[in-house]
Amino acid sequence: MTPIQLEHTTALLAGMLTFKQPADAVLSAYFREHKKLGRQDRHEIAETAFAALRHYQKIAAVLRRPHAQSRKAALAALVLGRSANIGKIQNLLDEEETKFLRHLKAHKAEFSDSLHTAAELPEWLITQLHTHFSDEEILTFGRSVNQPAPLDIRVNTLKNKRSKVLAVLQAEGPAAEATLFSPWGIRLKNKIPLNKHRLFIDGSVEVQDEGSQLLALLVGAKRGETVVDFCAGAGGKTLAIGAQMANKGRIYAFDIAEKRLANLKPRMTRAGLTNINPERISSEHDSRLARLNGKADRVLVDVPCSGLGTLRRNPDLKYRQSPETVSELLKQQYSILSSAAKLVKPKGRLVYATCSILPEENEHQVERFLAQHAGFELLDSSELLAAAKVDLNTGKYLRMDTAAHQTDSFFAAVLQRK
Repeated sequence: MTPIQLEHTTALLAGMLTFKQPADAVLSAYFREHKKLGRQDRHEIAETAFAALRHYQKIAAVLRRPHAQSRKAALAALVLGRSANIGKIQNLLDEEETKFLRHLKAHKAEFSDSLHTAAELPEWLITQLHTHFSDEEILTFGRSVNQPAPLDIRVNTLKNKRSKVLAVLQAEGPAAEATLFSPWGIRLKNKIPLNKHRLFIDGSVEVQDEGSQLLALLVGAKRGETVVDFCAGAGGKTLAIGAQMANKGRIYAFDIAEKRLANLKPRMTRAGLTNINPERISSEHDSRLARLNGKADRVLVDVPCSGLGTLRRNPDLKYRQSPETVSELLKQQYSILSSAAKLVKPKGRLVYATCSILPEENEHQVERFLAQHAGFELLDSSELLAAAKVDLNTGKYLRMDTAAHQTDSFFAAVLQRK
C-alpha cells in the first residue's frame, strides 16, 4: 500500500466505520468523488476497507472508537486482514503507529479467547445465536462468513449453455468451475470485471449466488404460467424464473422501491426477456394486488431480512442490525407472507425465502403461517430438488449454509395451497 492509498483508505473508513450507511454505498460514493483513482488504487483501498470490516471486533478490542482513529484502523486491517508484515510497511508508519501495530500482534493470540473476537461477531448477535446454536457452531458460522465470497454467475439458458460458457471462461484463464448444485451456475474464484465481458453484455450470464439460483429452482415455474415475484428487488431471481419459463407466460415483479425496479429493466432487455411486468407497489397491502387474488401459479416471497447469510459480501450488516431491527423485520415478514399468500391459486405454490440464519426469521415464521393458514401445506424441498436432479438434501426446508455448501446462507420453505 502506498501513502496516498493509505490516506484514501483512512478517509473512507472514517465514514464506513460509523455504520450509518451500507458499506458498498459509502465505497461507491467515495470513488465517484475521487474519479482520478486508478484501478489498482481502488482495489487496494477497497480490499483494506473491507478487511477492516471483517476484523472489526479485533480492531475495536484494541482501538477505542475506530471510526475516529481510522488511520490506525486501516493499518490494523493491513496486518490482521491482509497479512502485511510490519517491517514491509514501515515507510507508512511513524513511531507511535509502529508501537500500536506491535502491541496488536503481541495480543493476537488473545483474540481466540473471546467468542465475539474469534468469530468476529458482535455481542448482540452472539446472544441471539446462543438461543439456538452452540459456541462451536457460532464459531464455525462466524469464520465461514468472514472470508471474501467468490463470484458466482448464472448462465441464461435463453442465450447460451453452461458447458459453452464454461469452456470460454476456462480458455481465457480465470479459475472457473461449474457450481456443485445449481445446473445453471459457474463459480469464478478470481473476480474479473464481468460487466465488460462479452458474455455479460450479450445477456449470456448474470451475477447471482448459487444459493439464490436454487430458490428459482424451488419455484419450479413452467411455460405459460402466471408467476409473482413479490419482493423482486433488482430482479436476479425474476430473471432466473423468466429463463425457466422460456419467456412464455407472465411474471409480475413487485417491489416498493422504484429505483430497484428501474435496475431490473435494462437487465430484462439484456437477458432477452419480455414476459416480465415490473410494477412498484406502495406496500404489501396495495389495493392493486387484489386483481391477482387466487390467480398465481407460483409466488416467490423473498422477504426483507437481517441479511446475516450474506455477511461474506456485506460484513457491515451485523453492525447495522440489532435485536430491535430484527424484531421489526419479523413483523414485516409475516405481514408480507400473509398478503402474498392471497395471490396463490388452488394447487399453486408459495415459496418463502430469506438470506438469514436466524430460526426466528425462518422456520418459526413458516410454522406460525401454517398454524394460521390451514389451506396451505408444506412440501418437501429435498424431494423437489431431487426431481430437478439436484443432489442436495437439507430436509423439508432448504437451508444453504456457508460453511457446508460454500454459498451464501439461504433458507426457503415451499408451501402449496390445498
